[in-house]
Amino acid sequence: MPSPALPPLAVVGSINVDLTAAVPRLPAAGETVLGGTLTRQPGGKGANQAIAAARLGAPVRMIGAVGDDGDGQWMLQNLRDAGVGAGDVWLGDAATGTALITVDPGGENQIAVCQGANADVALDGVAFADDEAVLAQLEIPMDVVARLASAVPGFLAVNAAPAARLPAALVERVDLFIVNETEYELLPELAQARRVAVTYGSAGAALREHGVEVLRVPAPRVHAISAVGAGDAFCAALTLALCAGWGAEDALRAACAVGADAVTHLGAQPPLRALQSYAP
Repeated sequence: MPSPALPPLAVVGSINVDLTAAVPRLPAAGETVLGGTLTRQPGGKGANQAIAAARLGAPVRMIGAVGDDGDGQWMLQNLRDAGVGAGDVWLGDAATGTALITVDPGGENQIAVCQGANADVALDGVAFADDEAVLAQLEIPMDVVARLASAVPGFLAVNAAPAARLPAALVERVDLFIVNETEYELLPELAQARRVAVTYGSAGAALREHGVEVLRVPAPRVHAISAVGAGDAFCAALTLALCAGWGAEDALRAACAVGADAVTHLGAQPPLRALQSYAP
């Protein structure tokens, strides 16, 4: 059985307000679908992953930026309420980032992101400890993510979403990339990466090393309500499990279980249990 001890985690990434329309079905291009229900909730891939990690039981701090506005103060308080350190979240000149989301009854979704203050994320004055894992995503400027290659002395994970061309030095340095199957196809450079986790939704996930699949596990069967927070919960869980010394199969199975739990809840920041409880 894996140890319950989890490493400290720094999440470098986006913080958004999510405007979510639950609709009878996702609209096609140029189509209007009536009958939606609108909710306004905290989100952003970075904040989602940080809060998921904290709820899984890890000590977590967030590095990001929000606007000097009411939404920004709301997002800061939301991080603190979840137990995430927010001392490295900057107040940017732009408005707090916003994501526009539509989700259907089966949990499938479409997302458009307005970066806002996320474009101001910087590493000025930020230092990382040797024993601190770092997790980043691509909803912030690529040059900031690229700087992590030299700034992080310990374990570095990157959720390469949304898909964007990755600098060779980053591909070489990163210990773990996490992508969905579409993103993997869009990023052929990941075939050179030392370790890549690829998610396949309800079909589970696979682990690749230097382009070769070495492990594949199924996902638990659940009744999906919304897939919006599943990928971010998966990223947090897999990063923490691997850094805590779990074996690759146990870590991947636990991450799939966390992602499956996430889809049974509405919103991008679902309630989660301690990571140990998801161990196979």
